[in-house]
Amino acid sequence: MNKRTLSPADILFDSFIYVFFTAFTLICVFPLYYILINTISDNSLVASGRILFLPKGIHFQNYIKVMQLNALPQAVFISVSRTVIGTFLGTLCTAYVAYVLTKRQLWHRKLIYRFFIITMYFNAGLIPTYLNMRFLHLENTYWVYIIGVISAFNMILVKTYIESIPESIEESAAIDGAGYLVIFARLILPLSLPILATVSVFTAVGHWNSFMDTLLYVRDSRLYTLQFLLWQYMNQAVLLARAMQNAAAQGGMALSSSPAAALTPTAVRMTIAMVVTLPVLCVYPFFQRYFVKGIMLGAVKG
Repeated sequence: MNKRTLSPADILFDSFIYVFFTAFTLICVFPLYYILINTISDNSLVASGRILFLPKGIHFQNYIKVMQLNALPQAVFISVSRTVIGTFLGTLCTAYVAYVLTKRQLWHRKLIYRFFIITMYFNAGLIPTYLNMRFLHLENTYWVYIIGVISAFNMILVKTYIESIPESIEESAAIDGAGYLVIFARLILPLSLPILATVSVFTAVGHWNSFMDTLLYVRDSRLYTLQFLLWQYMNQAVLLARAMQNAAAQGGMALSSSPAAALTPTAVRMTIAMVVTLPVLCVYPFFQRYFVKGIMLGAVKG
C-alpha cells in the first residue's frame, strides 16, 4: 500500500490543527487545574492570588474540614439518590415514549409527536409552573426532584436511533408472539445502549447540577441538594469560614498543624466547587466512548 506524500501545505495545515486543538484542550482543562491547585495550596497565598500554575505549601486540610460540615452528608445523599433515580426513570420513560412514537399504529402519532416538540420552544413560565407544583402537593417534597422525567430533546435522539433499527427484527419477534413490552425490553433496549448511555449522562449531569428546583420548591433543609448547598456556601463563604474556625476552637482543637491551612473564604469556595465537580469528572470517561456513536446515530436517520 502506497503512502500518500504530504505537501508542505498539508504539513502546515496539520501542524496548525494540532496546535489549535492542543491549545483549546489546555484552555478547557486549566480552570479545573487552577481550582485544584488552589485547594491544596497555602490558603494565605491563595487569598492573595499568588497561586497561578504550581501549588505551594501543599496540604489537604481544606477537604477534611469541608467534608466535616454538618449538612454535607445529607446533601450528598439527596443529590446522589435523585441523580440515580431520576436518571433511571428519565432514561427508561424517554426510551419507551420514543419507542411508542415509532409505531405507525399509534393514534394520531404525528400530532402527539408535535406536542412534544412544542415543549422545546414554549413553556408556561415560572409562576404557572410553581403554582402547578403547589396544587399537586409536590412543593417541599422529595418527589419534586423526580417528576418531569421525559426530555423532548432526548426523546428525539432515542426515537431517531430506534427508527434506524431494522424493522425485520421486531417483525420476527412479533411472529414468535412477543408483544410491545417484550420487544421493547428484550430487543430495543439492548440494541439502543449507545444512545441510552449518552442520554443517561445528559440526564445525570442535569440532575447533579440542578439547584433551581431546590431554590424554588424546597424549604426543608433535609431536602437540600449538594449544588444548592454549594450555592449557599458560595454566598456565605466568609461567614462559613469563620464558623468553622470557631467550631474547631470551641472544641479545643487546633485548626490544623500548619498556619498555611487556616481557612479563608476563597479556600472554602474553591474546595466546595471541587468536591461537587469531581463526581461528574469521574463518570464522564466511562461513558465518553458512547457519545459520538450515540449522538451521530441518534441525530441522523441512516
